[in-house]
Amino acid sequence: MRRAWILGAVVVLAGVVGLGALYGRDYLDGMHFEKAISEIDETEVANGGPWPQPQETCVFCHGAHGQSVNAWYPALSGQPEAYLVAQLHAFAGGQRSNPYMGPIARELTDEQIQSLAAYFARQTPAQSEAVRAEAALEKRGMALVAAKSCQACHGASFMGRDQVPRLSGQGAAYLAKQLVAFKTGERHDPSGAMNGMAASLSGADIQAVASYLASLTPGGSDARKQ
Repeated sequence: MRRAWILGAVVVLAGVVGLGALYGRDYLDGMHFEKAISEIDETEVANGGPWPQPQETCVFCHGAHGQSVNAWYPALSGQPEAYLVAQLHAFAGGQRSNPYMGPIARELTDEQIQSLAAYFARQTPAQSEAVRAEAALEKRGMALVAAKSCQACHGASFMGRDQVPRLSGQGAAYLAKQLVAFKTGERHDPSGAMNGMAASLSGADIQAVASYLASLTPGGSDARKQ
């Protein structure tokens, strides 16, 4: 009887060893995968709440963490929270017209808008594109920015504040498009300041200003003085 028990134990042990050889690696891989997912989830919770978050859908146009790498789309990273809230409400209410952002913004609750704004505001910004402006164009843009006192509202390093956006390092194409929109009245600044300023710029001026601002490093000290 005892011999039969011992033989049975040996058979069971051999089976366990065999299963371990067959599936042990898969089991360990599964444990590693679960651990990785858990760590990712913990990071997401710390960063902006449990996954998925509304900002996940923003990546297609605005880039990972809101850092656009396409000069046509604005970077949201490092933008002032109040500015992001105001613009999302403007898109939702139709004060700022956009065939894509309008429908998206209207689907967001006030709480989601606040959460998105807080998330993107705390992301580290970077240049949206590598800009190699001609020396003459850059000098013209820098002179125009100084003459129009853009730093008075957008800050000494053009990082924005309150409901005024960060311009430093934004894509040149996006900046130029917005200046044209303010110039034509397609986009309206509640204070009227941007519309009045843009109206005084020629097409060449707009390209120079956009190129200069796009060449700046966000948070850097290269908002160069004449």
